[in-house]
Parts: sequence; structure tokens; C-alpha cells
Amino acid sequence: MAPLYLLLLFLAFLSDGDAAVFTISNRCKTTIWPGILAGAGKPQLLGGGFELKPGLSVNINAPLAWSGRIWARTGCTFGTSGRGSCLTGDCGGVLRCNGAGGQPPASLAEFTLNSPLDYYDISLVDGFNLPISVMPSNPSRCKATKCVSDLNKNCPIPLQVKWHGQVVACKSACYALNQPQYCCTGAYSTPKTCSPTYYSKIFKAACPTAYSYAYDDPTSTFTCNNVNYWIVFC
Repeated sequence: MAPLYLLLLFLAFLSDGDAAVFTISNRCKTTIWPGILAGAGKPQLLGGGFELKPGLSVNINAPLAWSGRIWARTGCTFGTSGRGSCLTGDCGGVLRCNGAGGQPPASLAEFTLNSPLDYYDISLVDGFNLPISVMPSNPSRCKATKCVSDLNKNCPIPLQVKWHGQVVACKSACYALNQPQYCCTGAYSTPKTCSPTYYSKIFKAACPTAYSYAYDDPTSTFTCNNVNYWIVFC
């Protein structure tokens, strides 16, 4: 993995005014459709979505102070007009999400660049659909965060999303059960009152450096600066 990692990230260069290069790679056995949602007032990258076949990668220049999230859609079918649907991560039935977020559950890579450091994480707060990794281009000083376990294989029954009898995604307890203790709302709206639950502990055990619930900050937020990022699915 290391030679390909270095080739993808160190051959990518920063153009004037760019903060980082995101290299998005598909290591899955099937095609995925990455989605990108920029934060408020930030530019949408590549129209917010594209198709990525197995084994391929795409480099994307992110401007200074960009923030947003990246996820993968699965099981998509789009017509020539760019309209269609996806089994997981759908963003309103269009190929280019262009400002629309992905429908949970979906594994997320989240970034806030130049603030003044880069902040990044993997979030399962909205659930899981595919294994995902985020690796900075300088691993000697910046840590990678990964969720490489396939949570779909061990997803608790109340959280399962099925298609033709197969589990294709795993909902978060908040999304599936919509109760304050799982969503960290109401009487559970602070870090002191919202603790890990049975379901979030399953996510955390499988992916120790990923957000398993809303207040999972201490082990799930990472910082770096002056690097590029490799986002790998599967």
C-alpha cells in the first residue's frame, strides 16, 4: 500500500490558492459514486459527485479554508440526464449532488482546512455503508484514521438496511430509533449527559478512531497542516 499511497499523494501538487489535494480511491470490487458536500459558503467540488470504477482514483484540489464531507454512494443507476437513484448515500436522485447531502446511513470523511490547522475525522454518527480511510501525505507527523471493518456483517438487527436480503448499510442508533439518549438531544444534549450506548460501543469496537456518536471527540478528531489527503473506500 505504501508505494501507491506515496505515488498518489506526493505526485499531486498544490496550485496557487489551494489548501490541499484530496485523492479519492475506490478499492471496492464494484463501482461507487463519491458524493461531496461543501460547508456553508464553500465551493462545491466536481459538482458534488461523480462515478468511480474499481481500482481508480481521482485528484481534487480543495481551496483554502474549505470544509465539507465526502462519502460514497452504492448501487446507483443514472440515466443520460444524470438523474437516478442509489441504494445508499443517495443525494436527491442526481449524479452531481451540487449542495445536497447524502441520505443516511453513510460513512463520512469530514474536513475543515486551515482553521488554522486542518481538522479531519471519519464519522459513523449517520451510520455506515462502506469501509473508509483518511491518510495524510505525511504519516510521520499526522495520524491516519480508518474504519476498515465491514460493519454491515455485524450490524444489529434494528439498525440493518437490507436489499434483496443482504445488509447494504448499518444505521446509527439515532437515525434508526430517534431517541434522545442515542441522538444526544433534550436531557442528553451535553457531553456529560450523553454517554456511549450499546449500539455506539459496537461501532467503536469495530472502528476505534471513528466517531461512533455525537460526543466521541477525544479519540476521533485529528489535526494536521500543509499536507494532502488520501480518502480510500474499501
